[in-house]
Amino acid sequence: MNPVHSVHGAVHAYATESRLLMGTTVDITVVGHRPDDAVQAAFERAFGAMSFVERSCSRFDGDSALRELCRRPLTPVRVPDILFETLRVALELSELTGGAFDPTVGAALENRGFSRHYLTGDATLAHRPGDERATYRDIVLNEDERTVLLQKPLLLDLGAVAKGLAIDLAARELDGWQGFAVNAGGDLYLRGTDPTGNPWTVGIQHPLHQDAMISRLTATDAAVCTSGSYERRSPVSADAHHLLDPRTGESVRGLLSCTVVAPMAILADSVSTAAFVSGDAERALTLLSGLGLAGLCVDEALAITKNAAMEEYTK
Repeated sequence: MNPVHSVHGAVHAYATESRLLMGTTVDITVVGHRPDDAVQAAFERAFGAMSFVERSCSRFDGDSALRELCRRPLTPVRVPDILFETLRVALELSELTGGAFDPTVGAALENRGFSRHYLTGDATLAHRPGDERATYRDIVLNEDERTVLLQKPLLLDLGAVAKGLAIDLAARELDGWQGFAVNAGGDLYLRGTDPTGNPWTVGIQHPLHQDAMISRLTATDAAVCTSGSYERRSPVSADAHHLLDPRTGESVRGLLSCTVVAPMAILADSVSTAAFVSGDAERALTLLSGLGLAGLCVDEALAITKNAAMEEYTK
């Protein structure tokens, strides 16, 4: 997804900067009149917040706190607060979705070829093989000691939760601007107004045509995140994509994408993944409606289905 700037009306001062982070290109746009040094300082704070999350929570960085934790199963490990809290959210979402979202899916992803660092292209294989039978129930958090116990050898993947958290922390650093958009590879947080003074318009990518949009929505003060099978394909299996059902280890069929609007990106990104894993628009939208979130699904026949809450954003 991408913000779509209208050409109607007066255009306010704005600036955009892009960097490679969180396995994708991150674009940040700020709207409002500020001195150049204030604009650059805002970018540095926002991108710095995202880098902070990545350094602790990346599956692809051998030096990250997450990878260090995975090298030490069967013993309590004290971890940085950012990793502890990210895991807490991930486990809460796992319970909430009945395991449709599960941070222990890393070994299954690695075994299907999703193991190369986005900047270097180098393979980032785990120090020891993870057990694909592991589930989120094999992760034990100790609140008092701030430790994590992995009860089996496993490889964590906090992708959606960490990415959503990074977006939310970047957004916090941009508070006070007339408007801003944080766009991490199509997962967005939008605040205030766009450069034309209107709410942000977001294009939802067509699953089969990279340069086309299949739908649009309008939002502000909200996160908009999409999970889609078209985003990453397995290098070892032409039929496999990166959105696995953690309960089976197989790529999910039935849907091509699921878009969620939520108050925070950490919620929108992770729940869009869980909704997609349901494999069926009705089940996905039932999950989202039960959580009070707006959702839009595109199935393999390119049929678009949305719940009542999404009508507010697509009318």
